[in-house]
Amino acid sequence: MDSPDKPQIYLTTPLAFETEPFAETLAHVMDSTEIACVRLALSGRDEDRISRAADTLREITHARDVALVIDDHVVLAERLGLDGVHLTDAAKSVRFARKALGPDAIVGSFCGTSRHDGLTAGEAGADYISFGPVGTTALGDGSVAELDLFQWWSEVIEIPVVAEGGLTPDLLCTFSPITDFFGIGDEIWEADDPAAALSALLKSIGQVR
Repeated sequence: MDSPDKPQIYLTTPLAFETEPFAETLAHVMDSTEIACVRLALSGRDEDRISRAADTLREITHARDVALVIDDHVVLAERLGLDGVHLTDAAKSVRFARKALGPDAIVGSFCGTSRHDGLTAGEAGADYISFGPVGTTALGDGSVAELDLFQWWSEVIEIPVVAEGGLTPDLLCTFSPITDFFGIGDEIWEADDPAAALSALLKSIGQVR
């Protein structure tokens, strides 16, 4: 993914969903707002279930010329013709994923709040680094990716960075000048109308189609 002039939207699916209803919702969201990338974050180890979901979402994303990456499953990414992987173990698997998927695949790395992990993942060949959560959330250990981490990264490092986790309109305004992508997921999927929820979020940074 190339670094844009303004932050673009990187959508993350829920950890659990029914494929067909969610596919319709995703299509509606993607038709209402410009999306840079979609990440399949379906939890569990049911290969058939994950594969069916990936096949369905790939049709939707590729029809709109949007990349689809999958959490961690390097073998499935290659087998199912996805655009790459999003690794959740910081820098540990970056070199393996890059070697397995080749130079053209997207390899992203979630590095929590660690500048060191971000640098290590970048040196290993990651196309983007994701830090988070940037907002307060009950998930994880309560640590937050601070503003100064993104400020430093935007000034020193050329690798695109994603801000995700606990995003609010105020946080979008604050982080907009110093991040390349906003990773948005639960912030909208829990709403009755996810497309409207995303639109409301993006109004805070004047980024509504």
